[in-house]
Amino acid sequence: MKTFHDYLAESTRTHDYRIRIVGEVPAEFSRQFREQLKRFDPTEIGEVKTTPVLSSIPDFPAFPNERVNIMDVSFRYPATDEQIRQVARLQGLDPDRICISQRDYAMGMDQELLGIEQQKDLLTNPEYPADTRQQRELKRDYAAVGRDKAVVRNSAQDATWTVAGGRTPPAETTNDLPQGVRSPMTTVKRPPRPGVGFKTRGR
Repeated sequence: MKTFHDYLAESTRTHDYRIRIVGEVPAEFSRQFREQLKRFDPTEIGEVKTTPVLSSIPDFPAFPNERVNIMDVSFRYPATDEQIRQVARLQGLDPDRICISQRDYAMGMDQELLGIEQQKDLLTNPEYPADTRQQRELKRDYAAVGRDKAVVRNSAQDATWTVAGGRTPPAETTNDLPQGVRSPMTTVKRPPRPGVGFKTRGR
């Protein structure tokens, strides 16, 4: 049976962060930084994982061709990004070289960075398989002009297929209405002209 202390420990909420530092990290800085993080009542301060040298890093665009050091931490105290950044700054680290994110948010991108072994130039060395017969035919059709295109050859004016239910009768337009020779304005009756001067009506 679990004790009250066990239930209390399981219900305690932790705040999980992923700390990333670009560039080389001295051993003395790492030791002091981990020691200072204890002020936030940590439940976990993970080991540092280092990525290979990356030509460009999304969170550190000003530091190309560098490694990224990744460390996962969990605190009982809800530390803010600026508090953790301040701890690193007091240990002599450039604040532009550190990035703090929620762990769940950062896991996807960092997993991709850790899996990169080398940068491959797909423009000069694509290593694509040879085109299939269908792909070659589609390329020829794409480069065709005018009636040589398949979409034009199979257009409705040349097709012989029929639609289920028969052909739809053409719609009637105003051009199909009988056309007369008299203007509709000829049947309009105008009111009498108003009287003017001495010939005013009623005198």
